[in-house]
Amino acid sequence: MTLDERLWKQFNKALGQYQLIDEDDKILVGLSGGKDSLLLLEFLARRQKILKPHFKVEALHVRMENVHYETDTSYLQTFCDRLNVPFHTITTSFSSAATGSQRTKPVCFLCSWQRRKQLFNLAQELGCTKIALGHHQDDLIHTALMNLTFEGHFSTMPAKLRMQKMPLTIIRPLCLCQEADIQAYADAHHYEKQLKKCPYEHATKRTAAAELFAHMERLNPEARYSLFHALESAKKTIDY
Repeated sequence: MTLDERLWKQFNKALGQYQLIDEDDKILVGLSGGKDSLLLLEFLARRQKILKPHFKVEALHVRMENVHYETDTSYLQTFCDRLNVPFHTITTSFSSAATGSQRTKPVCFLCSWQRRKQLFNLAQELGCTKIALGHHQDDLIHTALMNLTFEGHFSTMPAKLRMQKMPLTIIRPLCLCQEADIQAYADAHHYEKQLKKCPYEHATKRTAAAELFAHMERLNPEARYSLFHALESAKKTIDY
């Protein structure tokens, strides 16, 4: 099986296993410009051409004025045009002098929160039913290790999450795909890299969790599958 076939199979397996797409869905993709969101958009656009289920896809790129990393929006526009996907871009910012419950939150939290806010707002304006995010299997495992180490519980980002305060569902169709495979695909298909990377990306708990996971895989090459199976088992226990 080729790399393309493996990723496509895992993507479609996630759609079916977690029931991520319903008939007549309208899906807004959070398009950061990184390899994960580009692959997600490409696969959703490809899947959109299959008659069942019928759904529509649009994409949003959020630019943050006060965090200095950057993606070429002209490339994203061209990428979306090639896929026949409507492309939106919003420029926003956040105040580092936050008040109330956000007063002690780190920059990464504030930036992510503001991006999500823009996604939620536009999704509702467009009449979308779902928001698709490009988190892959490594992201889910890293989150589980972060929660276990720093928060004292074993859980992760779900493949499908229905929002309680708004008529939207968050889906993660790449949840069964490995980051290394996505990187290899991006290299083979010449995805354009971001012009400037986030200055905070290596100074987070997530980076520490990624390093911990890398060490676990050196100890046991099957650690990925053990951890993901444990997460699935824990979810079934909670659901029960």
